[in-house]
Amino acid sequence: MLIDAGISGKRIENGLNSIDLKTADMQGILITHEHIDHIAGLGVIARRYGIPMYATGETVDAILHTKTVGKIDEALFQVIESEREFTIGDLTIEPVSISHDAADPVAYKIRQQEKNVAVMTDLGTYDDHIVEKLQNVDVLLLEANHDVRMLQAGAYPYPLKQRILGDKGHLSNERSGQLLGKVLHDHLKHIVLGHLSKENNYPELAYETVRLEVELGDNPYKGDDFPMFVAKRDEVSQKIVF
Repeated sequence: MLIDAGISGKRIENGLNSIDLKTADMQGILITHEHIDHIAGLGVIARRYGIPMYATGETVDAILHTKTVGKIDEALFQVIESEREFTIGDLTIEPVSISHDAADPVAYKIRQQEKNVAVMTDLGTYDDHIVEKLQNVDVLLLEANHDVRMLQAGAYPYPLKQRILGDKGHLSNERSGQLLGKVLHDHLKHIVLGHLSKENNYPELAYETVRLEVELGDNPYKGDDFPMFVAKRDEVSQKIVF
């Protein structure tokens, strides 16, 4: 499975090849929402391989009406509902509703037997519902989008800054660490920080801020107690096997 296709089709193919996977072997693409940084390569992959794509109805409509990814065969889309599980092969997939300025954005939890993976990005805030959904995961990819001070002092227009900082924007490093502190448990073996802003964050800053927020939280965990790394922007990250 592939979650989103926000880079070029060629980069997707090359990235999968580098870890001995073939694009043609994918069972499907799970789409979180219609923003271009999540669907930029979708049209190329869809036209080249005819892979089924899974998204909520409102997200499908938004993609079909955009002109940025080219023509996509509507028959390739499988419409799903947020908060309703579905299966693909031996995978049980749960789209989790999140707060973001898109048509009907979701994150994904994927279960295979007793193993659980969650990909949780593009959420301006979180609540008890999100915390509950992340209680039993073994692997978590979590957004740590920006450093608030870097964003506020940076060159982005004021309305864009307010959008990012708002409840339908993106999680800051601090908020990411606070959320992680609420969901850490002994079975959470791999934590990946992702969706970092190129202009308003640094990998080292994200890592240290998230780690510090976890240590300051109401939990028994310290920095050495949980394995965490930052996903790389321009190259393939390490493979996780669990």
